[in-house]
Amino acid sequence: MFTNQYPHFQKGRILKLEMLENLRDFPREFLDLYFEEYSNGIIAGCHIHVTDTSIILTKGIMKHNKRLYMLHSSYELPYEATGNEMIVKVRFAEEVNHLDFTQFTTTIVLDNSMYLAANEMEIVRFKLKVGAKLRSEPIDFSDYTTEYNTVNYLHCEYAGVQKSTYHPKVLQCFAKELLKNRPTNTYDITFALACLNEERVQRDVIEMYISNRLELEFQPFSNSQIHKYLYRILGEAKNGGRGTGASPMPSPGRPKRMIVD
Repeated sequence: MFTNQYPHFQKGRILKLEMLENLRDFPREFLDLYFEEYSNGIIAGCHIHVTDTSIILTKGIMKHNKRLYMLHSSYELPYEATGNEMIVKVRFAEEVNHLDFTQFTTTIVLDNSMYLAANEMEIVRFKLKVGAKLRSEPIDFSDYTTEYNTVNYLHCEYAGVQKSTYHPKVLQCFAKELLKNRPTNTYDITFALACLNEERVQRDVIEMYISNRLELEFQPFSNSQIHKYLYRILGEAKNGGRGTGASPMPSPGRPKRMIVD
């Protein structure tokens, strides 16, 4: 049955173990239940700010192996220009048991290895030329794939229901540029408003939008493919709707196409 129980701390009453356990367990159980269906990835916060010498990861919540991790204050990570691709990773350690606590900890590292171990999660990556300045805010949607001197969010693991989804920051940039071009395609308008109005857009929705909009076979897309297809849609909108998927709604009888990278 459903319950809602809270302890009474009153003068003259004995402080019982069950009362303290209730205070300990309720917030943890609430969070675990609320995010139970979510995949690994960023749940909230964990934004990136850049100074001349440091990358700052703001406080936030992440999920890994069905467990929530909280960053209670911003974390500063020094960096320097190397000309090589670097990844900001969160590395999850094995549990450590103490007399009074069981700890699940992480380390935040800057790594030049493109390989992600099972206990690692990517936040952002970048490639900075010597003498250049690192930018945390891309100029426009196409700038998210700029090779040098710009923070790249495309491969970030952002938590979604059942499976990770695309970073909302990228989708919001796409949606704003798309709506500025006054699209007439029903799919474009609906998807863009969802990107701006929702906390996160689930990966299935993104893939279905791309497949229907570009008349492709329904299939899973990588993060890089998603950006490529969204960029193509944005290009069509800027071109007045000419090109693939220019009609407001695709004809039911037209065959679907598969594009292979």
